[in-house]
Amino acid sequence: MNKYIAESFGTFWLVLGGCGSAVLAAGFPDVGIGLLGVSLAFGLTVLTMAYAIGHISGCHLNPAVTIGLWAGGRFETKHVVPYIIAQVIGGLIAGGVLALIATGQAGFDIAASGFASNGFAEHSPGQYSMTAALVTEVVMTMMFLIIIMGATDQRAPQGFAPIAIGLGLTLIHLISIPVTNTSVNPARSTAVAVYVGDWAVSQLWLFWVAPIAGAILGAVCYKLIAGKN
Repeated sequence: MNKYIAESFGTFWLVLGGCGSAVLAAGFPDVGIGLLGVSLAFGLTVLTMAYAIGHISGCHLNPAVTIGLWAGGRFETKHVVPYIIAQVIGGLIAGGVLALIATGQAGFDIAASGFASNGFAEHSPGQYSMTAALVTEVVMTMMFLIIIMGATDQRAPQGFAPIAIGLGLTLIHLISIPVTNTSVNPARSTAVAVYVGDWAVSQLWLFWVAPIAGAILGAVCYKLIAGKN
């Protein structure tokens, strides 16, 4: 149970820190943090939680990561579904807290703002197509799993995995925010989409299918690259 609670708290922090930076701070007049700041915020949430709860749950914070590690032989089958449930619950609670904070500003409209939701076509920040979004999410999550599995390999330098993983997620956001607002994490996508409803929920399928497919592909690729470990 401690593992599941840790995953909920960790995913809560990821959504509140990452999506919160996008909703509350990215466009703040004159001193907004912009896309670079949002990218760094997501990376920092993972880095800080990896040190805080990595020794308890492994700090997945992401259904795609959990499934990818399972596919890579790094995670037990019996924990997969409970981990995913815990991650989604933590994310949804963070989304609710963020909604409560954001609506404290006069005139703030969750649906109109997009609320850091992921999307494609007219809901992509750069108006990228569904195909572009699909490819982006698959490839970015694939690379994320390779980074995670490599950094946590027993043969890798010990103690530095959180830094590599956090910076890896930062880089992923720098690349892909214009395309999809960056998911690579179904729990993160769900956490805000349910509060927007409408288009965000109707497009949510892509941000479950693509990251999971990419994570499995990343696990397979790492096993081919690294050999037995």
